[in-house]
Amino acid sequence: MVPRTGVTVDICPRDLPIALIGTAGGALALWADVPAEISVPVALLIVLDIRAHRWRRRT
Repeated sequence: MVPRTGVTVDICPRDLPIALIGTAGGALALWADVPAEISVPVALLIVLDIRAHRWRRRT
């Protein structure tokens, strides 16, 4: 996905306790035979702080 003009996407890691919870949750899901296509994106959404901002040009 390529953001269009006027949209910024910020991706940064969360604090350590939340990152550990996300990593542990993903590992537990893989251990419980959940498909990797489901568990890995969910774990990344927990570990990373993803924000999309839309801005407009002033006329």
